[in-house]
Amino acid sequence: AISTQVARGPQRGLVIRVLVAAMVLKTKLTEALGIKHPVIQGGMHYVGYAELAAAVSNAGGLGIITALTVAQPPMGKEALRDEIRKCKKLTDKPFGVNITLLPVGVPPDYPGIIQVVVEEGVKIVETAGRNPEQVIKALKQHGIFVIHKCVAVRHAQTAARMGADFISMDGFDCGGHPGEEDVGNWVLLAQAAQELKVPFVASGGSATGAQLAAALALGAEGLNMGTRFMATKEAPIHDKIKEAIVQAKVTDTTHIFRFLNNTERVYKNAMAATVRKIEAEKPGDFGAIAKYVAGENYRKS
Repeated sequence: AISTQVARGPQRGLVIRVLVAAMVLKTKLTEALGIKHPVIQGGMHYVGYAELAAAVSNAGGLGIITALTVAQPPMGKEALRDEIRKCKKLTDKPFGVNITLLPVGVPPDYPGIIQVVVEEGVKIVETAGRNPEQVIKALKQHGIFVIHKCVAVRHAQTAARMGADFISMDGFDCGGHPGEEDVGNWVLLAQAAQELKVPFVASGGSATGAQLAAALALGAEGLNMGTRFMATKEAPIHDKIKEAIVQAKVTDTTHIFRFLNNTERVYKNAMAATVRKIEAEKPGDFGAIAKYVAGENYRKS
């Protein structure tokens, strides 16, 4: 029996304490990864650093370092190496690295990132975004366990053929990039259970023990959570952001980048409203919104 207690406070944000009263859930996810609870902390830009990943892993889940956040100039891939080594000092439990493939101005050093992951002995990688074939093949050559996050069952089937060991089915409910198909988890998970030959976890709009139970009932082997972990004391973001997340209503998000076919769910604030207004006036013109969505203020927080 699992219950979730939520502690609110201006300093602590939202602290998750999962209490296992009578049993520990064993699923294909926990058995494959050697973790205690079927919960993954998904990759998040400027959030997925060693401190958060280690805290999740120490609590029995799977913590994830976000490669594209860390492996940036001037140190590049060596910064990722340092972050992985830091995480090893903070936990002796399994943790992974997220490699996201998204359209960006300057392509990341994916070969360098993979090289560091392999050399540092990371056993688990979460991939996401565009066609992951080359990344998955490179990882599987070194026996790395790959969890691919995608928003459609047909994409999941393709990833499985490429060699993905597990799928993270990402419903339209998710924060970040929900894809362009607008299918929520209630439908997506049911379809995945019927059509996928590889195991999967539920990703998107999940934050409670009840939702974990629902995901398991629908055929998933666990949860991938992102936003909820942003509101923990270990998340390296400003307390005001954490407070906004805790206090938010279910209607306090919106979508941008729809005209670019790269939809992103974001917090509904004045900046998001400005971006949506410009997008409506100049659809498809990324240059018109670039300065508003570069993420510099978020990074500084």
